[in-house]
Amino acid sequence: QETHLGLEDQRPGQRHPLGLSWGEAQRAALARALVLEPEVPFLDEPTASLDPESAAVVEGAIRGLREKEKTVVLSTHDPSQAQRLADRIVRLEEGRIVEVVELTAPGESTPPRPAPPGG
Repeated sequence: QETHLGLEDQRPGQRHPLGLSWGEAQRAALARALVLEPEVPFLDEPTASLDPESAAVVEGAIRGLREKEKTVVLSTHDPSQAQRLADRIVRLEEGRIVEVVELTAPGESTPPRPAPPGG
Protein backbone atom coordinates (compact mmCIF):
# COMPACT_ATOMS: atom_id res chain seq x y z
CA GLN A 1 0.00 0.00 0.00
CA GLU A 2 1.36 3.41 -0.99
CA THR A 3 0.76 4.97 2.43
CA HIS A 4 3.53 2.78 3.89
CA LEU A 5 6.16 4.74 1.96
CA GLY A 6 8.88 2.27 2.85
CA LEU A 7 8.02 2.30 6.57
CA GLU A 8 6.49 -1.20 6.72
CA ASP A 9 9.03 -2.39 9.28
CA GLN A 10 8.10 0.43 11.69
CA ARG A 11 5.35 -0.89 13.95
CA PRO A 12 3.35 1.36 16.29
CA GLY A 13 5.15 1.69 19.60
CA GLN A 14 8.32 0.10 18.21
CA ARG A 15 10.30 3.35 18.09
CA HIS A 16 9.72 6.78 19.53
CA PRO A 17 9.06 9.37 16.79
CA LEU A 18 12.13 11.32 17.92
CA GLY A 19 14.19 8.21 17.13
CA LEU A 20 13.27 8.30 13.44
CA SER A 21 15.77 9.56 10.90
CA TRP A 22 14.94 12.75 9.00
CA GLY A 23 13.86 10.75 5.95
CA GLU A 24 11.73 8.35 8.02
CA ALA A 25 10.05 11.27 9.79
CA GLN A 26 9.35 13.02 6.48
CA ARG A 27 7.90 9.84 4.95
CA ALA A 28 5.85 9.20 8.12
CA ALA A 29 4.38 12.73 7.89
CA LEU A 30 3.47 12.17 4.24
CA ALA A 31 1.95 8.75 5.02
CA ARG A 32 -0.06 10.30 7.85
CA ALA A 33 -1.49 12.87 5.41
CA LEU A 34 -2.22 10.36 2.63
CA VAL A 35 -3.86 7.75 4.86
CA LEU A 36 -6.73 10.22 5.34
CA GLU A 37 -7.33 10.00 1.56
CA PRO A 38 -7.75 13.73 0.91
CA GLU A 39 -9.73 14.55 -2.21
CA VAL A 40 -6.82 16.63 -3.57
CA PRO A 41 -3.53 16.17 -1.72
CA PHE A 42 -1.27 19.23 -1.71
CA LEU A 43 2.35 18.08 -1.44
CA ASP A 44 4.96 20.76 -0.78
CA GLU A 45 8.42 19.50 -1.77
CA PRO A 46 7.65 15.92 -0.63
CA THR A 47 11.12 14.63 -1.56
CA ALA A 48 13.18 17.58 -0.30
CA SER A 49 16.26 16.41 1.60
CA LEU A 50 15.47 12.73 1.07
CA ASP A 51 18.10 10.27 -0.09
CA PRO A 52 17.56 8.95 -3.66
CA GLU A 53 16.06 5.64 -2.47
CA SER A 54 13.53 7.35 -0.18
CA ALA A 55 12.70 9.90 -2.88
CA ALA A 56 11.99 7.05 -5.31
CA VAL A 57 9.60 5.48 -2.76
CA VAL A 58 7.74 8.79 -2.36
CA GLU A 59 7.60 9.32 -6.14
CA GLY A 60 6.18 5.79 -6.47
CA ALA A 61 3.43 6.68 -4.01
CA ILE A 62 2.61 9.81 -6.02
CA ARG A 63 2.47 7.75 -9.23
CA GLY A 64 0.12 5.35 -7.42
CA LEU A 65 -2.23 8.24 -6.69
CA ARG A 66 -2.14 9.31 -10.32
CA GLU A 67 -2.89 5.75 -11.46
CA LYS A 68 -6.05 6.01 -9.35
CA GLU A 69 -6.83 9.15 -11.39
CA LYS A 70 -6.43 11.32 -8.31
CA THR A 71 -5.52 14.98 -8.72
CA VAL A 72 -2.34 15.81 -6.82
CA VAL A 73 -0.93 19.31 -6.45
CA LEU A 74 2.84 19.12 -6.04
CA SER A 75 5.34 21.93 -5.54
CA THR A 76 8.94 21.28 -6.48
CA HIS A 77 12.08 23.14 -7.47
CA ASP A 78 13.18 20.07 -9.47
CA PRO A 79 12.04 20.38 -13.12
CA SER A 80 12.98 16.76 -13.86
CA GLN A 81 10.76 15.57 -11.00
CA ALA A 82 7.89 17.64 -12.38
CA GLN A 83 8.44 16.02 -15.79
CA ARG A 84 8.41 12.53 -14.22
CA LEU A 85 5.30 13.00 -12.12
CA ALA A 86 3.03 15.61 -13.69
CA ASP A 87 0.55 15.76 -16.50
CA ARG A 88 0.47 19.55 -16.22
CA ILE A 89 3.24 21.88 -15.08
CA VAL A 90 2.48 25.42 -14.00
CA ARG A 91 5.65 27.49 -13.73
CA LEU A 92 5.68 30.43 -11.36
CA GLU A 93 8.02 33.39 -11.15
CA GLU A 94 7.70 35.88 -8.32
CA GLY A 95 4.31 34.42 -7.42
CA ARG A 96 2.85 34.76 -10.92
CA ILE A 97 2.00 32.06 -13.46
CA VAL A 98 4.36 32.51 -16.40
CA GLU A 99 3.83 29.24 -18.26
CA VAL A 100 1.52 26.22 -18.37
CA VAL A 101 2.76 23.02 -20.01
CA GLU A 102 0.45 20.06 -20.69
CA LEU A 103 2.35 16.78 -20.74
CA THR A 104 1.06 14.15 -23.15
CA ALA A 105 3.19 11.40 -21.58
CA PRO A 106 6.07 11.40 -19.10
CA GLY A 107 8.78 13.59 -20.58
CA GLU A 108 6.68 14.67 -23.60
CA SER A 109 4.87 17.97 -23.75
CA THR A 110 2.73 20.14 -25.94
CA PRO A 111 4.03 23.64 -26.67
CA PRO A 112 3.91 25.83 -23.55
CA ARG A 113 0.98 28.18 -23.23
CA PRO A 114 1.69 31.69 -22.06
CA ALA A 115 0.22 32.69 -18.74
CA PRO A 116 -3.22 34.27 -18.82
CA PRO A 117 -3.26 38.06 -18.65
CA GLY A 118 -2.72 39.22 -15.10
CA GLY A 119 -1.03 35.85 -14.23
